[in-house]
Formats: sequence, structure tokens, C-alpha cells
Amino acid sequence: MLKKYALLALLVVTVTVVVQATKSNKKAQKKDNMTNELIITEVHVNNVIDSLSTTISQPNLFRLERGAQQVADLWRQEDGSAEEYESFCIENFMTDSTAISQLFSKLERNFELFNGYFHNIDLKLKEPLHLEGPAIEPIDMMFGGYDVSAHLNDDMYSSKIAFITALNFPFFSLEEKTKLGDNWSREEWAFARMGDRFISRVPAQLQQHISRTLTNADAYISDYNIYMGQLLNKEGQRLFPQDMKLITHWGLRDELKSNYADANNGLEKQRMVYKVMQRIVDQTIPQQVINDDAYEWDLENNIIYSNGKEVVSTPEPDTRYKVFLDNFHAMRQLDTYSPHYPTQLSRAFDGTMEVPQKDVEKLFKDLLSSPIVKEVASFIESRLKRPLEPFDIWYNGFKSQEGVSEDELSGITSKKYPTAAAVEADLPRMLRTLGWSSEKAKKIISLITVDASRGAGHAWGASMRNDISHLRTRIGKEGMDYKGYNIAVHEFGHNVEQTITMNDVDYYMLSGVPNTAFTEAIAFLFQKRDLDLLGLKQSNPNDDYYLALDNFWSSYEVMGVSLVDIQVWEWLYAHPDATTSQLKDAVISISKDVWNTYYSEVLGGKDETLLGIYSHMIDYPLYLPNYPMGHLIDFQIEQQVRGKNMANEVERMLTQGSITPQRWMMGAVGQKISIDPLLNATEEALSVLK
Repeated sequence: MLKKYALLALLVVTVTVVVQATKSNKKAQKKDNMTNELIITEVHVNNVIDSLSTTISQPNLFRLERGAQQVADLWRQEDGSAEEYESFCIENFMTDSTAISQLFSKLERNFELFNGYFHNIDLKLKEPLHLEGPAIEPIDMMFGGYDVSAHLNDDMYSSKIAFITALNFPFFSLEEKTKLGDNWSREEWAFARMGDRFISRVPAQLQQHISRTLTNADAYISDYNIYMGQLLNKEGQRLFPQDMKLITHWGLRDELKSNYADANNGLEKQRMVYKVMQRIVDQTIPQQVINDDAYEWDLENNIIYSNGKEVVSTPEPDTRYKVFLDNFHAMRQLDTYSPHYPTQLSRAFDGTMEVPQKDVEKLFKDLLSSPIVKEVASFIESRLKRPLEPFDIWYNGFKSQEGVSEDELSGITSKKYPTAAAVEADLPRMLRTLGWSSEKAKKIISLITVDASRGAGHAWGASMRNDISHLRTRIGKEGMDYKGYNIAVHEFGHNVEQTITMNDVDYYMLSGVPNTAFTEAIAFLFQKRDLDLLGLKQSNPNDDYYLALDNFWSSYEVMGVSLVDIQVWEWLYAHPDATTSQLKDAVISISKDVWNTYYSEVLGGKDETLLGIYSHMIDYPLYLPNYPMGHLIDFQIEQQVRGKNMANEVERMLTQGSITPQRWMMGAVGQKISIDPLLNATEEALSVLK
């Protein structure tokens, strides 16, 4: 059970050097914040180690050295004197393997209870913001932005539960997990995840502030809709259905994609959606047309009308970038309290994704720079019979709809799914279609419910076993249209992953997947089978080739967007006092630079700003890089499940739980995350399909 600590003994000298090198920096960093000031010195840590070192084994000595230092880094004046720190560590450090396992089991059980019940309260408080219903009132925002668990960490420290955890379950860096994890047992992996539990001490007041800030961002995006029936083209004509209401950016993007099938007005409609996106990015969009159907909007001249008469318009006052900047300032306040991950960038990559930022960027840049990009673009041009334009970054002609138009598909889905209840009733059949047995499908669906969403839709997983996951999906007045259905199938993939990894993984501390890119990969796996689930998909010998091209072009699209997101956050850290206007200029400038580097030669549009449209940049800080990583993982999983029962393979992979990403991939598909399988398959597809 404790063999990992024997392996770690080899790292003690190296780790000690690193700790000594960083200790002075950490103390200097924390000196500026009195609420985070260290009071335990190296002398006190050594007193603890000296008191116990002569009676314990070498592996336990490593645990003691690291645990005593971890507690010292977290101990504050209100926790007691330095002498009380020493007594606490000496009295509570465990060396007996049975006692350690028992402590782990009790901690794991109770953390699950905390996480599960606080999660459910949060879910209920946010329902007025997330679900269809009356207009959102200020009191809804107050409750929705309230973090019910904000004081939990404070309580864990004041009760000393956090300290006994940090003392007995060491934290391992990503580098250490990568080097040592292949030799860890499942229990040892669970112990390592317990060591991740208390590595920072964030005040409850700050957690509440972050919760309110992110809730405000989510509400801003969730209510950012464009009434497409009010758009006027150059001739003053309306090309979109009068009742079409699209959320940005998801709905706009999906509408643009759907118009590749419209041989009559499709191209003009795409150009109109494209113009809407540009005006959102540069904030020349009139405030009056956002989530309001009272005005007609002449896109080209940016003029609005009411009852045929021109009305003075007011541009949106850079609200988009004010929300972004608020997110930055909120997340940056965590830096002082995060000695292991001192920036939001390091927290996003080393801490949450557990793939170094430089490795992620290299994957993206290598694919974006591949000569295969121009070959695929040339193939798309031959299919469209016109030069590519910037919005063709969203070309989706590799997805076969078996000759069925989107209007026809919407007719099918709206009839089949008039309500959220109708969607929920059909979920067991969907799982059976994808290969799950009736018994297993019934078990999974018993833990998933469907809600009518105010926004584009999302999946909200449970935080304790045998609890319910929520599939939130947009249901129109006439039922669910095809766009909503396609997104719902994606979110259903998340729910299935969430349910399996919460209930079928052997340790609660290992529940989930390594990072959100993996749950996106499973969601993509489901989403691509949406026509199968409608009974419309027919076998085509070229399906695998088109699948490769579709994955490649989707990766090409969102990798550039992700680089913009990363570079904007780097810019913000370099300019922490930036104004909203300066941030807007920076986003536009960075979007242009990335476009000119990787897209302009392929899609045209020198100095294009389109890469700045993604709502994730505003709503979910540094989430976007998970999407292209998800596409790569998804493609490798697709190759693994080909010719096999998808359900069996997915369950085998998911029950590995939240070990490190590259270790998970080795267990799932026998290779690490890589662009090579996708590049090779894309090259083969081009040679066959041309």
C-alpha cells in the first residue's frame, strides 16, 4: 500500500532543493497579504521532523517532511501558536498503514457528503437563472451568485480537518504524478488525489466574490440572444424565420453551419450571421437589438428601425469586455493563495487540465501549421465551388444528413420532443441504440433528469453517488428544433460520463475524468451519432474518412480560438491594470494576429476578428483549450471503439477515473494524446475521397 513512498524516496533530494528554492519566494509573495501571512518557520518544521524521524521508515519520513511543510504553509495565527503547530503534527501524523487507510475512508466519506449536499443547494439556487421561467429578478441573481459552500474550507481549517488531511496525504506535483503514477495502485492514486484536497486556503469572502462574478458572467451570456427575423439584408429583406431567436455564439454558429444546405439563400444568410458576429466582437452592435425583438436591424449600415422609421441606436458599451475583465480580476485574487499554481494559467493547465501549457500549445500550433490544412481547404473549395471565406472555419459539410434538410430534421425532432419530459422518456432507448444493455441503460437513466433550459443548454453532474445529473436543454414553443436536439445529445454524453464516473469508479476521490477535455470527448462521441439516434443514419463506406476530415476541421477551428484565449490571459497578467477599452483592443489585436498567422492564407480575411466571438471566453475562464484537446481525445477513442461495442469500451475507459490524462489515455487507447493519428487519418481520407 505504501510502495509509492518508497519510490518517492528517490525524489527526496530533488524535491528538497526545489522546496528550498521556492520557499523564500512563497513567503515574499504572501507577506503582502496579512490574511495569508506565514507564522511557522523552518525551525518549527524541523522540530517536528526531528521528533519523529528516528522512529519511522524512509517512506514515512518523506510523508512526514512534506506533510509537516504543507501544514506549515497553511497554518495561520488563528490556528494556534508555533508550539501548538508542532504538537498537532507530532500527535496526528500516522505511520501505520491500517490507520492511514481508515483515516482516508472517513475523510472520503465525509467529503462526499459535503460536496453532494452543498452541490444540490447550489443547483436549486441557480434554477431561476438556468431554467425556463419568469424574467430574472435581482433577488434571483443574489441567490444564484451565493456560494453556499464558501465557508466550508474555513471550517475545515478551524476544525483542523484540513490540517490532518494535508499532514497525512502529501500533495504531488504534476511532474511527480507523471513520473511515479505508472507504479501506483488504485488506492495510492486515491491517496494522491486526497493530497490535492487542501493545497490553498482561500477566504470565504473571496470565494463568494468569485461565485457572484462568474454567475453574473453566465447570466449575461445566457440572455444574449439575437432575433434573426428582425435582420435586414442590403435590400431590406428578411431572410430568417420571424420567430428565430439565437443565443450567441452557439446559436449563431449553428445557424451558420446549417445554411450550407440552403442552395438558395444560404450563402447570403451566412454572411449576415458573420456580420452579426463581427459587430459583437467589436461592440458596434446596437444595445437595442440584444435580446429584444422590437427593432429591425440593417446589418450592413448598422441602422435600426422601429415600425419602419429609423431610430437612434446606442452601441453596446463594451459590456462584453467588462464581464471578461471582472472575471480576470476575480480569478487573479486567487494567485496569492495558490503557491503551487500562482496564476490562473497555471491553475488551468498544470492544476486542472494536468497537461503543461507548453505541451498544449505545441499540439495546437503543430496542427494549425500542418500542410494538410491547405489540402483540406482545397477539398472544401472543390465541394463548395467557390473561394473560402472566413466563416468557412465552421464548414460542416463532412457531416452527412442523409439528404434530409435541417427544416425536415427540425420537423422530426419537434414532433418527437415537444417537452423536456419527452426527451427524458426517450433516453433509455438512445442508450440501447448506442450499445448499452436494457438493464444498464435503465440504471444510468434513473440518475439523469431533463430540464428545459433558459440558455443553450448544459449538463450538470452530481457530486455524490446515487444522486441525479441534470440535462438542461432548450425547448422552443413548437418543441425541440434540430439545433437544440444536436446540443442535447452532446450534453447527454456529458451526463452519461458524469453518471458512470461518479457511481462506477472504485474510489470517490477518483470519481470523474482527468479533465474537462475528456468529458467533452465523450460528449462529441455521442453528438456525432445524433442521426443514428433518430434512426436516419445509413451505413456509408466512406464514413470513417469523413469522420476524420470533420474532426480535423473542427480541431483547426477551435485551436486558433483557444490560442486567442490563452494569449489574452497572458496579456492580462502583463497588463493587470488594463481598462475595459484596452482589453477590447487587445482581444481584437490578438484575434487578428492569430488569424493572420494560421488562417488568412487559407480562408482569406486579413486582420479578421472572428476568433474573438466565442462566448466561453466571457463565461468560462480559460475553458476553451479543453475543446480541441477533447477533439483529439475523441478521435483516438473513435479509433479504439471502431468495430467494437461502444458502450463496453466507453465504460472500460471511464471507470479508470480521474488519474492523470496521459496515464488515462494509455489505459484507454494505448497511446498518449497526439495529433498524429488525426493527421494520418486525414491524409488517408483526402487520398481516397479526392
